[in-house]
Amino acid sequence: MITSIQGILTAATPLHAIIELNGLGYEVNIPITTAEKLPGVGEKAKLHTLVVYREDSQTMYGFAATEERDFFRLMIDHVNGVGPKVALTIMSKLSLPALQSAISAGDIATLSKCPGIGKKTAERLVIELKSRVGGIAAPSSMEGSAALSGGNRHSDAVLALTALGYKPADADKAIRQAALTLGADASTEQLIKKALN
Repeated sequence: MITSIQGILTAATPLHAIIELNGLGYEVNIPITTAEKLPGVGEKAKLHTLVVYREDSQTMYGFAATEERDFFRLMIDHVNGVGPKVALTIMSKLSLPALQSAISAGDIATLSKCPGIGKKTAERLVIELKSRVGGIAAPSSMEGSAALSGGNRHSDAVLALTALGYKPADADKAIRQAALTLGADASTEQLIKKALN
């Protein structure tokens, strides 16, 4: 099992990264939330990976933090109807703290707004994962990036923006971008102010 890959980032799009290691280029499928944390092309990058083997293919999925990879695996292993592509779509739309928060709160509306996720799949996510969400820690920051490490600060800031009328997915995206700009030590108040500017 390949659990991580570290090498030179040679190309990146919102859903793919190519990391060169020992003369080989590895294509890694990534969620948008990980793409936002990647260093520049030509720099060293590390992704925590899960390889999914099928009869006719093998596909590598990569994440900025081990917790994100583990939650991805949890979704594809325990939720009927959620395969790797659907799980990647969900994690592209919502950061891990926002996703865990939505599942804990039973927020079917937020989950069903993810592309390719209907009400029934959103309900299955809540039913199958609600009891498991509490045992997973917030993601740690990616090496060499200013990723948000305070899951509670992130969740609190997203809740504040939704109280101001933002859609949950838009609030989550605004807070992720604010966290990347301000760094991992930003307070909830700083994140909110930056997101509102």
